[in-house]
Amino acid sequence: MKNLTKILALSILFVASSYSQDVKTMEKESPISAAQPQTEVFVREKFDPTRDPKADLATAVQAASNSGKRIILDVGGEWCGWCVYMDTFFSKNPVLSKIRDDNFIWVKVNMSEQNENKSFLKPYPEPSGYPHLYILSKTGRLLRSQDTSYLELAKGYNLVKFTRFLRSWSPKKVHK
Repeated sequence: MKNLTKILALSILFVASSYSQDVKTMEKESPISAAQPQTEVFVREKFDPTRDPKADLATAVQAASNSGKRIILDVGGEWCGWCVYMDTFFSKNPVLSKIRDDNFIWVKVNMSEQNENKSFLKPYPEPSGYPHLYILSKTGRLLRSQDTSYLELAKGYNLVKFTRFLRSWSPKKVHK
């Protein structure tokens, strides 16, 4: 009886171990598990060390002046997991994306070993972490320097806080 129990226990361990290895292999091969329906692919704008943030800001100021929107400088890099997660968070929250797109011109500014953009970022308060957001007026004047850790919740972002943050810094609409 003891031998039968040992054999049964070893068999269960072997099957569980094999299953675990199969799951790990599937996760490496496909970022979407078989249980999840495949939706449209999310394509995000990446932080590009070759971009000129001065030119990007000039373009944003022109667009903001024409539209009445404000500007958000999103400082981070491809090395920054929270930066990538913020883009994913917006893609999964279309109402939040709409608030952002209706009220702000979003400009990504690379901060990495390849290009720290020190001269561009010098006039702004130093960030305590990444991503870091700078809210600018439609003319490019700094209105707010925002540490994004305030917008986090556990291992993600807090939808209520992020929504409140964007709404509070959205330009006031002029009623005609």
